[in-house]
This record gives sequence, structure tokens and C-alpha cells, in this order.
Amino acid sequence: MEKLFKGIAKFREKDFEAHKELFQKLGRQQKPHTLFIGCADSRVVPERLTRTMPGELFTVRNVANIVPPFRFTEEYVATTASIEYAVQVLEVQNIVVCGHSNCGGCAALNQSQEELAHIPNVRRWLEISKEVKGRVDRQMTEECPEKREWLTEQINILVQMRNLLTYPYIKQRFAAGTLNIYGWYYIIETGEIFNFNDKSQTFDLVES
Repeated sequence: MEKLFKGIAKFREKDFEAHKELFQKLGRQQKPHTLFIGCADSRVVPERLTRTMPGELFTVRNVANIVPPFRFTEEYVATTASIEYAVQVLEVQNIVVCGHSNCGGCAALNQSQEELAHIPNVRRWLEISKEVKGRVDRQMTEECPEKREWLTEQINILVQMRNLLTYPYIKQRFAAGTLNIYGWYYIIETGEIFNFNDKSQTFDLVES
């Protein structure tokens, strides 16, 4: 914790002072342009990946960057509520679903119920993406752990992009061209990010 406390002090001394006017402007309002739905993995830092400033991204992070299909419910639904707020209240223009390499949540999609017995809430959460394993199996011509890993992570991104369109207000805005949906695949060890190309149905490297 000492490192965190020192970090707070450094933030106040350097980062805050360097952007004091921005923080004062953001003090009473926010107008982010993008909803970033990413994995809770500690290695994925949205603002660092995109080099964005405070106020630009409305961020939702959970295990395996999952988007639950739209439904009315009396349950407490953090991800669904966050998506609703970002689109309906903040009126973001973009939604990014960002998956990544070596994702533990995606790896768990290929594990048995018994193997996940010690994390029952995670197991239940991952049921939202249970179709991913079947789709991966159908595309695997031979067993290769590395291929299964990245294929699982990429197909999982596509499933979440599709789930976003089950939200009536997202579907309406997307059809009208006022809301864009992107799927990104981040390779941690190389720093590369691949964007899903809807026309070619491939993930293409984002380059300057």
C-alpha cells in the first residue's frame, strides 16, 4: 500500500498540477466520446493503450470483457447499467469491446464445471459466453493450445459485439449511424492492437 500512497502524492504534485484546468472543467460534468468495455485484467489499462485523457473514456471492466444480452430484471446488473448510462445519458458515439491475449477468463471457457467449482460466481458469469467454446471447436482442425487460446479470445469479442445489438437503444443508434461498435484484440507482450474488420471478417493490425 505504501507504493499506492506515494503514487497519490505524486499524482497531486505532477499529473494534477499539469492538467489542473482540465480537472476543474471535469469537476461538474463529463462528456466521454467512447464506452470502453474491457477485461478487469490488471495488464489492460485503457487510458494507456489509447493515450486518452480523463473525461474521454467511460470504462466498464469485468472478467473476460463480457456484455450480458439485454433484459429487464430486478437483479443488480452493473455492466448492463453502465452500458445503459453511457449510451442513454452520456450519449457516447463509440463502443469498444477490447479483449486481450492470455485472458484467464477466456481460458476458463475451455475448462470443465468441476475445474471451476472453487469460483462459482465466475463460472456462472462465464455462462454468458458458453457458445464460444463450441464455435472454437468447430474451427479447430487440429488441437493446438496457442491457436485455441487466441481463437477463444477473438470469438469472445465477436459474441460481445453481437450482444450489444440486443440492447434496443444501441441497435437503433447503430442502424442510424450515430453509434459505432468496434472489437479490439490486444496482444500484451507486443503492444499490438487488432481491430475487427466487418467486411473481411478479420482482425487487422491498427497502424498509424
